[in-house]
Amino acid sequence: MRRATVLGAGVAGLCVAAELAARGCEVTVLDPAPAPGPHGCSWWAGGMLAPFCEGETAEEPVVRLGRQAADWWQAQGATVERRGTLVVTPGRDRRELDRFARRVEGCERLDADGVAALEPDLAGRFDRGLLVRGEAHLDPRAALAGLRARLEGEGVRFVAGRGAGRGPGRPEGTVFDCRGLAARDVLADLRGVKGEMVVLRSAELRLSRPVRLLHPRFPLYVVPRDGGLFMLGATQIESEDRRRSVRAALELLSAAYALHPAFAEAELVEHGADARPAFPDNLPRLRRQGDTILVNGLFRHGFLLAPALAAQAVQAACDGSRPELMDEDHA
Repeated sequence: MRRATVLGAGVAGLCVAAELAARGCEVTVLDPAPAPGPHGCSWWAGGMLAPFCEGETAEEPVVRLGRQAADWWQAQGATVERRGTLVVTPGRDRRELDRFARRVEGCERLDADGVAALEPDLAGRFDRGLLVRGEAHLDPRAALAGLRARLEGEGVRFVAGRGAGRGPGRPEGTVFDCRGLAARDVLADLRGVKGEMVVLRSAELRLSRPVRLLHPRFPLYVVPRDGGLFMLGATQIESEDRRRSVRAALELLSAAYALHPAFAEAELVEHGADARPAFPDNLPRLRRQGDTILVNGLFRHGFLLAPALAAQAVQAACDGSRPELMDEDHA
């Protein structure tokens, strides 16, 4: 395969382009937007590379394939923080912590002093917790922008277009369709799952790693970013409605306050929503249609699973193999 076209420049499309470029292919990426931004659901991601924690509810491939993500992103030049994930719960909900520990591999139990040693600003707030080592996080917006800039520097062409017959740019060579929900014109079983997030800025609070609060009504994760910013996420609603809701904002902010009252005085910087593409079982899929390989269904695992999915897609195109995530029913 000497020439390839990627449709879509979200996290899936950029990862596929990176895998193609690494094999020496001439790559063109068609996308209607000139740069990563709020038009794409990748923009609203939390950036947690947390395969073990996701294993609480996700299928085994998410955990196994997700372990590759931190190394892959770091190799692309992204800043990857490898400090694990802290999991806490209000004292009255201790059974939730025990249940989580039974379902998630590699949990290290902490007492109050252990929680305080990891995150001093949470001292005295939680008498128990879990540390899940081997997990990491990144700033998804910086990672997207950095990867795109690097690919452009390596000769990957980015063209404003959607594909043949739908604007400028015509696909050449093998085509990788990474358009997310826009690919429902060829993927009838693809659905949208709405997620909302909030970004706060606090000068009072410091966290050095993602924190998951196992709240019985409003489960929450908080991901620290540079400049005193914290990303709070994320709701999960079976809907393609991209409108921001008062309910989601109240749930996220209430849970953040339960984590630490300092969030009550934080600046509300951003409230965003988008619909994530998912198949019925919430696992990603590769499908062949002629000379096109469809790469889709990353659900809430975009930055975690896109590297593995992209590698399998490119391998399938190069040698005609049927990798693990290739859907046999649509081959």
